Amino acid sequence: MLVLSVDSPLIRVPTAPTVSSVKSATAVEEAVGVAASASEGIKVTISPDAFKAAEVESADADIDESGLDDNIKHMLKAIRKLKQQIAEKLAELQAVAIDQSLTPEERQAKVANLQTAISALQAGLITTQTSLAKAMKGMSPEDIGKVLALMR
Repeated sequence: MLVLSVDSPLIRVPTAPTVSSVKSATAVEEAVGVAASASEGIKVTISPDAFKAAEVESADADIDESGLDDNIKHMLKAIRKLKQQIAEKLAELQAVAIDQSLTPEERQAKVANLQTAISALQAGLITTQTSLAKAMKGMSPEDIGKVLALMR
């Protein structure tokens, strides 16, 4: 991972934009006009989608920096992703269960589809965890501790 440290008043590291900050920035730009843009240097706008992508990348930074083998890192990331997807499907299942706008038949069909998806994700999780356990057989106790700590 490459980290650059720059101390320059012309370079600003943005924070994730919020609706209020976007509105206030637009109001300031409109009030100040063209003169402000001439005094700034380069203006970079980062979309909310880019911030989400950066969060996903940084969410696995601890795995990337662990010093473990690449195949172990890959399996740990896959396990995290599968657990996240299972949690999302469970939330969808709860939402469908309490959705009063659905007919009983629609609810039953959606619940069945979500249960099938959850079962498939759980099967993938079990397979990945089994593969990880096999790959861990020859590892040192320190590395096993790292793997267990990273399995959140």
